[in-house]
Amino acid sequence: MLSWLPALWAADAHRLLYWGVAVALGAALGALASRFLLDHYRTWKEMKPIPGISPWYPLLGNVLLFEPDGAAFFQQVILYSEELRNLPLLKLWIGPLVFVVLYHAETVEVVLSSSKHIMKPFMYKFLEPWLGTGLLTSVGSKWRSRRKMITPTFHFTILSDFLEVMNEQASILVKKLEKHVDGEPFDCFLYITLCVLDIICETAMGKNIGAQVNKDLEYIHSVYRMSDMIHRRQKFPWFWHDFLYRLHPEGREYYRRLKILHNFTDEVIAEKANQLKSQKLHQSGTVSDGQSKDSVRRAFLDMLLNATDEDGNKLSYLDIREEVDTFMFEGHDTTAAALSWAIHLLASNPEVQRKVHCELDEIFGDSDRPITMDDLKELRYLDCVIKEALRLFPSVPWFARTLKEDCCIRGFKVPKQASALIVPYALHRDPDVFPEPEEFRPERFLPENSARRHPYAYVPFSAGPRNCIGQRFAQMEEKTILATVLRHFWIETKQRRKELVPVGELILRPQKGIWIQLKRRSPPIS
Repeated sequence: MLSWLPALWAADAHRLLYWGVAVALGAALGALASRFLLDHYRTWKEMKPIPGISPWYPLLGNVLLFEPDGAAFFQQVILYSEELRNLPLLKLWIGPLVFVVLYHAETVEVVLSSSKHIMKPFMYKFLEPWLGTGLLTSVGSKWRSRRKMITPTFHFTILSDFLEVMNEQASILVKKLEKHVDGEPFDCFLYITLCVLDIICETAMGKNIGAQVNKDLEYIHSVYRMSDMIHRRQKFPWFWHDFLYRLHPEGREYYRRLKILHNFTDEVIAEKANQLKSQKLHQSGTVSDGQSKDSVRRAFLDMLLNATDEDGNKLSYLDIREEVDTFMFEGHDTTAAALSWAIHLLASNPEVQRKVHCELDEIFGDSDRPITMDDLKELRYLDCVIKEALRLFPSVPWFARTLKEDCCIRGFKVPKQASALIVPYALHRDPDVFPEPEEFRPERFLPENSARRHPYAYVPFSAGPRNCIGQRFAQMEEKTILATVLRHFWIETKQRRKELVPVGELILRPQKGIWIQLKRRSPPIS
């Protein structure tokens, strides 16, 4: 009669187990939520003395103030930096994450000069699907190992090899620009970008893709869209969760673009790896195309394929791809932006352009010979022009570090795990360091004018132990391209500074392009 009792007890046991697990899970989640809220409250309390932006909302912070559009958001940043210039530092909440915004040399120095504050904040995680944990995003021992491994790539002799590529591609750019001589205004931004893309592909990956000829725009458009989407995702916490982001149309586009970017580098890496294998099979001293081994240009990718880490292990395929992707992004987008801003400033300031032409004429006369490393050293005024352009329009308008320990900044205690947001665009406009900061004056960077300047007042390539490893490469490339273009053309523009509309996403780009007119230069008078 009571045979049903064991089944009933079993059902009750299952129900009790289910409810027990549910209660335990709820308790664990509740404990995590309580811990999170308590930590958030403690951080909020510690940061309370630091001046901040209003209004602030619990858990959301200041995000409801942010403009979604990149150009409008950057205008907000400019406005805040102008209005709050006299504050020593500024507190900013992005969701539950807190940042101290730094835009004075002495406050920036506290963070960038330290060997401890070298970690990148949570926001850099959104770059990892694209760039992995390469040199830009990695931390700790991996970053130190990669930095040590990659540093020899930028040795003087290797950069000299790269100069040949820069000369060739700059000459192609000049030929492409010829059709605009004495013509209507045109947007030069795409021309510059394609030239830089060709340079970075050949120097980083050893592949000539002919972007200037073929206009390979898919990769470039994907880079721009990725920059835009990553920047939006960083600003708004409702885009942070991967699963929810994949459900959003923008998230789906992100992963489509990601596939385009990775396919591009995958194909080149595979091609280069096969080429190296083929070279090893030829013991006669020639490679498959008949060239001498000594005449084959070294590329960043060649070095990575042969590199080993500190334990003597070869880099994995993913290790190589993340470094190539990082080099491609940082080495083409930043330089294209820097060159475009410099061209606009030269076109807007004819007296500066004349001085550059005089310097070029003294060095090159009316010859059309390639630029050498010795020439680059002699282009001192052009060097000042590039530095001043980067002061006004730094390619990377902001970057961040996570504080690994409590530190004191201008009398305020900033707790560890808070993040410091350095804003070069505002830092470079400090009127106490750069009088009349909106004026374009390359003479600011003559040795006699910059010798006593605070070393952290000007950081277009960051500074300290985690500065940009490729800055010499970038400066050499910018000098070569500008010198080549200016040896052939006089540049004019009717586009005023306020019409440019800078878009500060991952890179500072002009929303409406750089519109110029070209005239052919007369040979210098002997």
